[in-house]
Amino acid sequence: MLNNKKNFGPVSYSRYVVFMKLLLPAIALTLVGLVFIWPQISIKDNRFSLKFNAIQGSSDEDLSMINARFVGTDDKNQPFSITADMAKNIKLGGAALELEMPKADIAINDGTWLAIIANNGVYNQKLKTLDLLGSVNLIHDSGYEIKMEKATIDLGNGVATSNTNVNGQGPFGNLTAEGLRIEKESRQFLFKGKAKLVINPKFKKRI
Repeated sequence: MLNNKKNFGPVSYSRYVVFMKLLLPAIALTLVGLVFIWPQISIKDNRFSLKFNAIQGSSDEDLSMINARFVGTDDKNQPFSITADMAKNIKLGGAALELEMPKADIAINDGTWLAIIANNGVYNQKLKTLDLLGSVNLIHDSGYEIKMEKATIDLGNGVATSNTNVNGQGPFGNLTAEGLRIEKESRQFLFKGKAKLVINPKFKKRI
């Protein structure tokens, strides 16, 4: 401060003191204001910390999520996950979500897994059900693949059903049926209606 007084002279130094008296309180008020404003800024940022690549829409009626992902556990505490290119019709407190290109990954208690893919679906979060429509494709990690047009997955109880024609293939051969029921706990594939199985000769020799 002494050096400033010598350099500025009496008049300049007085102006400097008046300027600092005005500047320092202004800085102090700014800092106090930031203390109150900053929590509000943080809250706004947290609202966007969602695990979705993008959210679209302007109201509860038309909100949608791109690259949506949902995870949960069944009644036996085994995990499942659902992903989709897009989830539509998202409402606060709503249960049903419309999905585009959904895929469900389901773990089985023997360490294997099922993957189910479709063109469209409806996921009910409260009931833990997934209704699939259009080119439904079920794949088991042992090499089995079953195709159908519609299917309902009860994720809570680990049951998948379809009342449409099914076509399957795998190490055993090829099959067709008029419906199916898959029970995860018993690891059984039950085929309905008129069923036809063509066994692969190589698979028959291994039995």
